[in-house]
Amino acid sequence: MDRETRALADRHFRGLGGDVPGVGQAPGRVAFVSEPGAFSYADFVRGFLLPNLPCVFSSAFTQGWGSRRRWVTPAGRPDFDHLLRTYGDVVVPVANCGVQEYNSNPKEHMTLRDYITYWKEYIQAGYSSPRGCLYLKDWHLCRDFPVEDVFTLPVYFSSDWLNEFWDALDVDDYRFVYAGPAGSWSPFHADIFRSFSWSVNVCGRKKWLLFPPGQEEALRDRHGNLPYDVTSPALCDTHLHPRSQLAGPPLEITQEAGEMVFVPSGWHHQVHNLVIMRSCSGINFEEFYHFLKVIAEKRLLVPREAAAEDGAGLGFEQAAFDVGRITEVLASLVAHPDFQRVDTSAFSPQPKELLQQLREAVDAAAAP
Repeated sequence: MDRETRALADRHFRGLGGDVPGVGQAPGRVAFVSEPGAFSYADFVRGFLLPNLPCVFSSAFTQGWGSRRRWVTPAGRPDFDHLLRTYGDVVVPVANCGVQEYNSNPKEHMTLRDYITYWKEYIQAGYSSPRGCLYLKDWHLCRDFPVEDVFTLPVYFSSDWLNEFWDALDVDDYRFVYAGPAGSWSPFHADIFRSFSWSVNVCGRKKWLLFPPGQEEALRDRHGNLPYDVTSPALCDTHLHPRSQLAGPPLEITQEAGEMVFVPSGWHHQVHNLVIMRSCSGINFEEFYHFLKVIAEKRLLVPREAAAEDGAGLGFEQAAFDVGRITEVLASLVAHPDFQRVDTSAFSPQPKELLQQLREAVDAAAAP
């Protein structure tokens, strides 16, 4: 991030006053970004991150990924033989798309070898099975195989607080692999902590239905529950969903092989597989404070002289911008009545001390 973009971003978030960005009607169509060389980090921040709008990046942005070279046959199909040789005995989580469990699907665990056997049989049987439509979801492949050449983190998503926090603890991450046959899908939802997310199809096609922040409220049923499936005819029943006619149509995306979708904060969405893809999609007060502390300490270590190449990535300006946002969030946390009842005696540094450090860093970053 360059200094000019950071100044623009700071002004933008000060103007929000804590409101959620991007509330309103969906745009008429999603923007498509075709050329990596003609699209900078600053372009992304100005065009999509700040206005909280989705976009699709062309397959040129993922052309060098190891997964695209190794996981796909020359015909563009999943390379089951390679996946079996490399990960066949790995136990993976699998959801049954045909069974609703609250607003999600029940999961089981099996080896990837067993799942691929099921997948082949499902295709041979005309995309049906007495076991239902099974979908490999939320596989932490990159956590379990950190040295695998699966993907290269796009510079546009290099400031990734959630994964930086979990990487620092070395226990978890929010980098997932999803894989499934045509007909597998993910029910209507918004991503963890209403965070930004991004998803790449290694091969196959994927249909997205996205609703901007706030529109999901019109889709709630008479009991206040969000829908499980926004394509269900039940949404047309005004007795069950009295406000559904107030919701605008979703923004629809058909994502092709190699393309990357950016999903902004708070956008609810539903996804249908039209083969295999990779997706980068509750915490208590104590965990949340430590989450903020980990990110804050990493950003405070970035020297003013650090400049990311071409103004992108985690140079000083990006770090300074993040520090400003962390300061605002931590100030809200410290002022929260429930947090004030938390025993913070073992916290180091104390929340108010960290907040003071951050405020001093914000002032120093603003100095010429």
